[in-house]
Amino acid sequence: MGFSRTRRSYSLIALSFLTISFLCLENANGCCNVYKGKWVYDSSYPLYDSSACPFIHKEFNCLKYGRPDHLYLKYRWQPSKCHLPRFDGTHLLRRLKGKKIMFIGDSISINQWQSLLCMLHAAVPATSGIITQDFHNHSVSTVTFKHYKVSVMLFRSLYLVDVDKETIGRVLKLNSVRNGNLWKEIDVLIFNTWHWWHRRGLKQQWDYVQFDGKIRKDIDRTVAFRTALRTWAKWVDSDVDTNRTKVTFQGISPSHYNGIDWNEPGVRNCSKQTTPSKGSSYPTGLPLAEYIVKEVIRNIKKPVHLLDITMLSQLRKDAHPSTYNDFNGMDCTHWCVAGLPDTWNLLLYAALIK
Repeated sequence: MGFSRTRRSYSLIALSFLTISFLCLENANGCCNVYKGKWVYDSSYPLYDSSACPFIHKEFNCLKYGRPDHLYLKYRWQPSKCHLPRFDGTHLLRRLKGKKIMFIGDSISINQWQSLLCMLHAAVPATSGIITQDFHNHSVSTVTFKHYKVSVMLFRSLYLVDVDKETIGRVLKLNSVRNGNLWKEIDVLIFNTWHWWHRRGLKQQWDYVQFDGKIRKDIDRTVAFRTALRTWAKWVDSDVDTNRTKVTFQGISPSHYNGIDWNEPGVRNCSKQTTPSKGSSYPTGLPLAEYIVKEVIRNIKKPVHLLDITMLSQLRKDAHPSTYNDFNGMDCTHWCVAGLPDTWNLLLYAALIK
C-alpha cells in the first residue's frame, strides 16, 4: 500500500508460518507474539469517552443503558514479552490518507467498526468534518474523515459467500463470492464470519444450500463453513492485488453462556461478570472454528494477516453487554463499546503501521 515508515522508536515486523502473518514486536530477544499475554489493570483506560461518540449502536452502548460497574473498561492487553504501541488516531489517519478501510462480516464486524470510529473520532477536532453515508440498500455504511480523505466502511455479509433469492427460496451458494468485485477495490480489508453458520429455524438466513453444483436442504455446518472460507481464500489468491490491498481476517469472537468454560460451573451467562479470567490461557482451549480459520488461511498463497483475537477475547467474560442494552435481552455474544473491540483495533493499528 506504500505506507511510509513509522516515526516511532520501536520496530514492527511480521512473521509468517506458511502464509499466516503473525504480528510480532521486535525486542531484545528477537520477536514477541503480541497475541500471547494477559490482561492487566490500567487506570489510563478507556481510550475514549463512549458518551461523546456518536457511532455506537444501542446494542453495544453499555454505559448509556445502565451498566453500573466500570472496571471492565480499565483492562489493557499486555503481551508477554513486549508492549503494544499506544493508539494514535491522528497518526493512523495520516498514514491512511486518501484510502479506504472496510470491515466485512456480521454484527461482530459492526462491533469492531464502531469501536474504530470512536477511537478515530476522539482524535480529530469536531470542526474537521465527518460524513456518514449508506449505500446499496444499507448493506454498505461509510464514515469519511474529510480532512484526511479516509473512509472507514462496513459491508454487511453474514457468510461472506452469496445468498441469492430464487424461485425455491433463499439459496446459500458456498462456491460463489460475487461481492468480491467491490471488495478488491478497497485498500484495507478486515473479514469476519462465523456466528450465523450454526443458526437454525427462524434465525437461519437461507432455505437451501448449493454445494458443488447441487442444491441441498441442509449440510453439515462445519463442512459449510470450511467450504465457504476456502471459496473466499481462492478469491483472495485469484482476485486481490495484495501489493495494493492489505487483507486481514479476524479470528473467531467467543461467547460466554456456560460457566464451565471458565471454571464456574452453574453459571449460565455473563451477567455479573466484572473482571477478566486470570492467566494467559482458557480452560476449554480454542473453538473448532478457529482451527478451521487457521487451516484455510495457512493455504492461501498471498499474504493474509490473522487478527488472532480469539484467546484474548475468551478471557473477557466481563466485557459483554449482558442486559445493558436497549432491548434488555441477555447478550453474551457481542461486546460493549467502549471495551474489548478497542483492543482488537489497537492490534489492527499495530499491524497497519508496521
